[in-house]
Parts: sequence; structure tokens; C-alpha cells
Amino acid sequence: MDEGLPIAYQVLEKGVAVLASDGEQVGAVHHVVSAPEKDIFHGLVISTPGHGLRFVEAADVASLHEFGVDLRIDSAAAQGLPQPGGGAPVFDEDPGEMKGWHHWVHKASLRGDWKRE
Repeated sequence: MDEGLPIAYQVLEKGVAVLASDGEQVGAVHHVVSAPEKDIFHGLVISTPGHGLRFVEAADVASLHEFGVDLRIDSAAAQGLPQPGGGAPVFDEDPGEMKGWHHWVHKASLRGDWKRE
């Protein structure tokens, strides 16, 4: 199968074939899970025959191409992929709150001033 040229996750289209490391097609791209404002690729939600939607984390994606996605896991492992659910928490620092002794204690303990959004 000609997968086409390598591409970035931002242009990956719905319906592109998802192939396990053993070459078997395990599904098709349903949508990309990302945080585009921070340029972070979290993974893919794929539609699988007989198992519905499944989530593939970015660490299990070997490469993205125009007409195919290659996974690092084989088809047996792909059968055990989890269902997608919920979003990952987002944390941020507020520069306006980075003052006082709390800030310096957090800096010294390498904890930072992270707040959950």
C-alpha cells in the first residue's frame, strides 16, 4: 500500500487507514487529539471494525502519511486499545501570581506555580 508522503498531525484527514506494526489495517482515523495552541499531539481516535472508537496515544504512533498511519503496536495490542474518554487536564502559570514567599518556596522545591485550568 502506498501511504504517500509523511505529514504533520495538523493535516491528517478523517478516514485515513491505520496500520498496526504487523501490517494489518486495524481501523481508520476518526479524529486527531491535540492541543494546537501549544502544538502538542496527544494521539488519535480511530474507528475500528467491531470495536467502535478507540484511542491511540501519540507514543504508539510511529508515523503519519497522507494515506496511512503506522503504529508501533501490533494488531493484537491494537485490539486492547482503550475507548476515548475525557480530556487531559490543562495546567498553566499566572505571572501575576508569581510573587511573595509562596512563589519562592515553589521555585525552590521545583514545583512551580502551576494552576489547573
